[in-house]
Amino acid sequence: MRTATINRKTNETDISLTLNIDGKGESKIDSGCGFLDHMLTLFAKHGRFDIELTCKGDTYVDDHHTVEDIGISLGLAFKEALSDKKGIVRYGYMVLAMDEALILTAIDFSGRAYLGYDMDITAEKVGTFDTELVEEFWYGFVRNAECSLHIKEIDGINSHHIIEGAFKSAAHSIKDAVKIDPDYQDEVLSTKGVL
Repeated sequence: MRTATINRKTNETDISLTLNIDGKGESKIDSGCGFLDHMLTLFAKHGRFDIELTCKGDTYVDDHHTVEDIGISLGLAFKEALSDKKGIVRYGYMVLAMDEALILTAIDFSGRAYLGYDMDITAEKVGTFDTELVEEFWYGFVRNAECSLHIKEIDGINSHHIIEGAFKSAAHSIKDAVKIDPDYQDEVLSTKGVL
């Protein structure tokens, strides 16, 4: 099984994260940020990833460090669990409808970090969660997973649905990209020979 455990401690956060890419979608999430817990729980479920996460962060200041550092830690976990990326499909995409929201995501585990983020989230907050932190989460993820990820809102009104649709769509795209392709199980899908 492709697994990783990340323990990351800074002056702002103390994170323990375990990832099983080949899981059943089971999760135990305690980030200290309720909305992020919800997003990561559905990310695990829709990607069929097993994730255990605890974070003690300086949420008395705000959720920024917690959200960004969890994105970093999740990216590091995917990078470690995928190792040399031998046999993976590499690419994944999805167009996801969630009520009035329509979201497109596409990913390439290329070894290069890029985030294309085109989301028109009009609400500043969902509950107590600052919606601008969604982009920070995905920046932390792509820089450390070393992948190119595009997230585009095609349509939407409800900010909660737009964000939730993005997490679900990204989970499906990642799940498809990290699957083992029997035609490439002993090689890396790149003319360079490495990703």
